[in-house]
Amino acid sequence: MRIGARAALTSRFVPSYSLQPVETAAHRRAFLTCPDQHYAGHPHYVRPNDQEIEAVFNPAHNKLFAAGGQAARWLLLDAAGRAVGRIAAFINPTIQAREEVPVGGFGFFECPPDPAAARLLLEEARRWLAAHGMQAMDGPVNFGDRDRFWGLHVEGHDRLPSYAMFYHPPYYRALLEDEGLQVYFRQFTYYMDVKAPLSPRIGRLADAFANRPDIRFAHARRADPDRLARDLHRVYSLAWGRHDGVSTLTLDQARSLVRKMKLVIDEKIIWFAYHHDEAVAMLVALPGLNQIFQLTGPNLNWWGKLKFLVEKWRWERRRDKVVNAVIYGVVPGFQGTGVDVAMCQTARPVFEARGYTDGELVWIGDFNPKMMAVCRAFGAVVCKTHHTYRQYFDPVRPFERSPIIGRSRKADAGSAAASPPTSDQ
Repeated sequence: MRIGARAALTSRFVPSYSLQPVETAAHRRAFLTCPDQHYAGHPHYVRPNDQEIEAVFNPAHNKLFAAGGQAARWLLLDAAGRAVGRIAAFINPTIQAREEVPVGGFGFFECPPDPAAARLLLEEARRWLAAHGMQAMDGPVNFGDRDRFWGLHVEGHDRLPSYAMFYHPPYYRALLEDEGLQVYFRQFTYYMDVKAPLSPRIGRLADAFANRPDIRFAHARRADPDRLARDLHRVYSLAWGRHDGVSTLTLDQARSLVRKMKLVIDEKIIWFAYHHDEAVAMLVALPGLNQIFQLTGPNLNWWGKLKFLVEKWRWERRRDKVVNAVIYGVVPGFQGTGVDVAMCQTARPVFEARGYTDGELVWIGDFNPKMMAVCRAFGAVVCKTHHTYRQYFDPVRPFERSPIIGRSRKADAGSAAASPPTSDQ
């Protein structure tokens, strides 16, 4: 794949490009639509939702602007004035406290297979970030949370992208790496057959909780969204809130998240384990929405919403549905006990009855070896890989991979080559 990707970078283009800041409604439309030209012959390409991308750059929808964040974006124009690429750069104030140097980000990168074009786009992002005091940049990343629009798709082009994640041509990898960007961490999507039996060892762990009167398992209920928000907030905060690189989640944010998911939520694929009445483990899964958006297109205007509802009705009756597990967590007191395994064992026949056959565990960072081990224990295998790159603007500064969860950055500096960094689940 790497040989083929680099072979595609022959200089077939006249290096006559210019950059246009995104300033008008026409520019914004071009920013959304210009990627399509690079995906001819890619049957698994699904363009992310237009309204969700625009919300990233709208201060009325993205609270990072009010917190002091900044963003800019540009179109790459060819000699005829046609938009053939794009890039955005941004400064997220919430990440600066945990970084040793000021780190900005670039994202929404799309480019023809021409190194000159990539260089122009990346140099503009570096220039803008340096002018705003940044000393490094990560990308491709989102001006927001890691759960969407994050990472360069480098492997697994034979599957639909997960919802709100990009699908990139293989040659993008060479464009970025030839500009000196280095892998900061990898993000894995794991695949598992929903019907596949668990290993005997996993089964024994699940059986240990089968008859415990203080433990019960239950799926979420759409009729009680506040209970769903409170349970999600409790497990997420206890399981993930102490880790560097993982966003905190307030109860109000959890309630907002539940409201946003209301249109697409399937209550039978969101599960919790309870000790007495307190949630101690959770599996939050969403329908594989790109199976629907592949048929409706990316624009959720009034006509797009109508098409979505029609196709969703049809999709719900399919028996080959994809399910995306997006959040998985166990509170500290129950980690390693197997209560989460028992929860999944209980949930599996319900998933099958709902017509889900392909399970994807989305966004597992290689800085999270414990979560990678959980995936392997369930028999899951990597089906898609994304890279998040970093580049220090000072070329003599030593490069460091993302710290492994549970280790200090100093310790990781000495073991980065032997310990591949991983997610944010």
